[in-house]
Amino acid sequence: LAHTLGVKQMIVCVNKMDDKSIQYSQERFNEIKHEVTTLLKNLGYKPEERIPFVPISGWEGDNMIEKSPNLPWYTGPTLVEALDNLHPPKRPTEKPLRIPIQDVYKISGIGTVPVGRVETGIMKPGMHINFAPSNIESEVKSIEMHHVNLSQAGPGDNIGFNVKNVAVKDIHKGYVASNLADHPASQAESFEAQVMILNHPGKIYSGYTPVIDCHTAHVACCFTELKQKMDRKTGEIVEENPEFIQKGDACLVTIHPMKPFCVETFTDFAPLGRFAVRDMKRTVAVGIIKSVVHKQEEGKVVQQAHEKKVPKATGGEGGDTRNSTGIKKLDNHNNDVKRKNDKQQHHHIAQ
Repeated sequence: LAHTLGVKQMIVCVNKMDDKSIQYSQERFNEIKHEVTTLLKNLGYKPEERIPFVPISGWEGDNMIEKSPNLPWYTGPTLVEALDNLHPPKRPTEKPLRIPIQDVYKISGIGTVPVGRVETGIMKPGMHINFAPSNIESEVKSIEMHHVNLSQAGPGDNIGFNVKNVAVKDIHKGYVASNLADHPASQAESFEAQVMILNHPGKIYSGYTPVIDCHTAHVACCFTELKQKMDRKTGEIVEENPEFIQKGDACLVTIHPMKPFCVETFTDFAPLGRFAVRDMKRTVAVGIIKSVVHKQEEGKVVQQAHEKKVPKATGGEGGDTRNSTGIKKLDNHNNDVKRKNDKQQHHHIAQ
C-alpha cells in the first residue's frame, strides 16, 4: 500500500525488545530484520541503502530518544535521530493551485467560507478562483488559519477563505479550488489508473462500480475497461485485456465517474492522483492515476457566443431594443392564441 501510493522514505521500528521472551536479544532482532528486509525487497524497496531498523521499547523508553544501555550491541541511530535524518519533501509552491474542499461554512458578518488544505501552489487574497467540477468562479476576499489573517497560504496550510457572491449550497465537500489564471482544475470525464487489489473476496470484471475516495471526494465510479494486468513488483505487462482481476493483482483500468468528479494525474498533483477503492465497508484496492480525460466545457462556450450575438440583433452597442420588445409581445400573443385554441379543442372533445 505504501509503495503503491508513493511512500519513498521509511523507518522500521522493532518494538517490545524488553519482553520477557526476548530480553533485548540481538538474534531475535536480526531474525525480524531479515524477514522484513525480504518483504520490502519484494515490494521494490531497497532496505540496505535507505531504511534504518531501530530496536526500541516504547514501554521502557529504550532507544526512543537516548541510547539504551540494554542494547549495547546496537550502534545505529535512536528513533528520534532516525526521524531527524529523513529528508523533508519539497513543498510544491511552484505548481498551480489546488485546494480540495473539506467543508463549507456560512459565518455571519463574513459570508461563505470554504475550508481545506492547500496541496499545491499559493493562494492570495484578491485571487480569482474556480471551483471544479461545477466551474463556479469567485474572488478570494480573505484567508485565515487558526483565526489569524494570512497574506498568502502555501502547501500544507489548513485554511478557511472567504469568497464573494457564492452561496454555501453551491460548493460541496470534494470540490477543488484552483487559480482561474493558472491551469484551473476541471471535471474529469474519465481517467486511467493503475489499481492494486488488496482485499476483495471475489473476481472483478469490467462494469464493477465501487466508491472511490480521492482527496476529500467520495464518488461512485465504474471500471469500464480492464486494459493490462501487470506484475506489481516489476511493472511488466502480464496480460492484455484480462477478463477479470482479483486479490493480489495490479491492473491498468479505465474508470468513468458516475457523478461530476475532479482528479489529476499522480505525477502532476500527487494528493489528487491517488485514491482508495471502497466496497463492502472496507478498502478493497488502491490506485494512482496515470492520465485524465477532462470534460469539454461546450455549454459554457455556446452560452458566451450567444451572449455576444444578442447586441447585434438589437441594434448594437447602446442600440435600439424596441425590435426585441416587439418580438417578445408577438410571441406572447401567439402563445395566448394557442392556449385559447387548445382550450376550445378540449371542450369539443369533452362534449
